[in-house]
Amino acid sequence: MKIALLGYGRMGKAIEAIALQRGHTIVIKTSQDKDYDITTADVAIDFSIPSAAYNNISNCINHNVPVISGTTGWLEKYNAIVSLCEKQKGAFIYASNFSLGVNIFFELNQYLAKMMAKLEDYKVDIEEIHHTQKLDAPSGTAITLAEGIIQNNKAYNNWKLDKAKDAKTIAIEAKRITDVPGTHIISYTSPIDTIKIEHEAHNRQGFALGAVIAAEWIIDKSGVFTMKDVLNIGSL
Repeated sequence: MKIALLGYGRMGKAIEAIALQRGHTIVIKTSQDKDYDITTADVAIDFSIPSAAYNNISNCINHNVPVISGTTGWLEKYNAIVSLCEKQKGAFIYASNFSLGVNIFFELNQYLAKMMAKLEDYKVDIEEIHHTQKLDAPSGTAITLAEGIIQNNKAYNNWKLDKAKDAKTIAIEAKRITDVPGTHIISYTSPIDTIKIEHEAHNRQGFALGAVIAAEWIIDKSGVFTMKDVLNIGSL
């Protein structure tokens, strides 16, 4: 494939290395949201910044180039992208995290949330740890985890960064530490004990590989998809 890398920071460089290993060609490497010819690419991978993501993704869809995006912090415009994709019969995948392990963790989180919904003494909270260059907080992965809990446990209807004030809100604590690729911890605490599940990324390879696999998968497809479609992970 001829791949456009829209966002050429740490993740873009990691994706480039994996893509080249798998026999693909990088035809665009840019950290801008304009001044590139997207029509030279077969597929685009967007790991840019929140202010650039919408323009990057729209440009791809308008030029019939399938696009996957792992950029977080722009999702207030997600529905507009979905509408544009449907109108233009384009192909689009957004994921807060492309790692196979994290997507399994998403499913495990939802399954545990269903079990814990029956145990009112346990209060859930989320902790996420990332590198100091990560611009948004909480992480998109932490938000996805919180939404998975809310969907499966009626005790919660919202999430909040840092300490939650009311019983129906999930507290998310975001820490930024040098050279931490990403750790997410779900804790259920009662007066008696604590139950935890955790995913720790050792490097960026898993994110990069998942993004390239998604780009390979979306070629010749039309619609809005998720990593569940790519990895064929059904609900537990």
